[in-house]
Amino acid sequence: MIGVFAGPAQRGDAADLAGLLGADAVVPDGPVKPAVRSLWPRLGAVVLFLDAATAVRLVAPLLRDKRSDPAVVCVDQHFVVALAGDADVFTRHVADLLNRTAVVTTGPSIDSMLDELVEQLDATADGDVAACTAAIEAGEKVVLRNPLNFPLPALPPNVVPGGEDATWVVVVDDKAGASKENVLRIVPRTLVVGVGSTRGASATSVGAALSELDATGGLDLRAIKAFATADSKADEPGIVDAVEDWGFWHGDTAELLTFPTEVLAEIDVPNPSSVVRNSMGTASVAEAAAIKGAQSLGYGGPVELAAEKFKRDNVTVAAARVLPRGRLALVGLGPGSAQERTPRAEAEIRRAAYVVGTKEATDAVGPLLRAGTEIRHEGACDLAAQGAAVAFVAFGTGPTLDIPVEADVIVVPGVWES
Repeated sequence: MIGVFAGPAQRGDAADLAGLLGADAVVPDGPVKPAVRSLWPRLGAVVLFLDAATAVRLVAPLLRDKRSDPAVVCVDQHFVVALAGDADVFTRHVADLLNRTAVVTTGPSIDSMLDELVEQLDATADGDVAACTAAIEAGEKVVLRNPLNFPLPALPPNVVPGGEDATWVVVVDDKAGASKENVLRIVPRTLVVGVGSTRGASATSVGAALSELDATGGLDLRAIKAFATADSKADEPGIVDAVEDWGFWHGDTAELLTFPTEVLAEIDVPNPSSVVRNSMGTASVAEAAAIKGAQSLGYGGPVELAAEKFKRDNVTVAAARVLPRGRLALVGLGPGSAQERTPRAEAEIRRAAYVVGTKEATDAVGPLLRAGTEIRHEGACDLAAQGAAVAFVAFGTGPTLDIPVEADVIVVPGVWES
């Protein structure tokens, strides 16, 4: 169905255009806003006789993704403007019918599935994101490998976890890997690197030891989330300068965490040293600091030692990994209308693979859901504990939990009328 929407002044023009578009075109009676919202799920294309700003505000809460949204165009006295969906061809067609100028734009999308995934995982993309995105949007087979089991949003049906003859391969991992044609690596920041050194060790020596994490440990240094060491090493120039150098070369910053030696002494490590214990009061600096740092950043979630210690030029380094776990967003929808939802609530709903709530609540957020999102009416905690990305939605300020959940819990309160 093609919906042609206009206020009273343009209703005649809208009816004329509908006649030219054919039997599938309808011109609903009454105010434009409720008409668009009520017909939206059935529309394949939308023509709005409105200025672009008003049209954008009207349709923005209803948009899901480019592949499933209807083609949306707006019409003014001189132009027909493509606003959303796969609208370029339709825009030119309407412009020809009305003898007006079509305005279409092309270029990379900033809200593609992959761009959003990189942002959500606080990751670095290594590869041609635009070309991989184009392959996904064209419906080509793309394999996505997720060995650490990050909680991912709903994926298009042509993005699959395995198989042969894929046009592209997407790998979400913190392991080092050589660049390959038609392979996109997404590198999340999961690693905390523990560093220990003798007094006076240079930044060059620390940097050389760090390189062993890549060369020998097989880890991608872009995955570093933080560095960690003992309190007594907090002002060691070589360590401090090496952390700053890492930030310069990677265009990012990483915190240097420090811990008292008595805290590090309590951490079990695979390679304790009696020499270090005698001089520092703890049997490990690098491994213990890496594990303790990962625990502090993981907020109670699981961690593991990703690379045991390497020693080079009086510098010792090790890396611990903050393991991903399920994500449970408790999302308040406010009184219920789309205009009263917060942007963060809508973002959390879009990043979920499962949306859980009453039928009324899930119906209210239906236009926001990505293609492939599963709707459930119970089991939010179980899904999150199994590692899924879940949005638990409810009207008002939002749902609450009666029991603890082995997942990352994010609370997004809704705005409620006083």
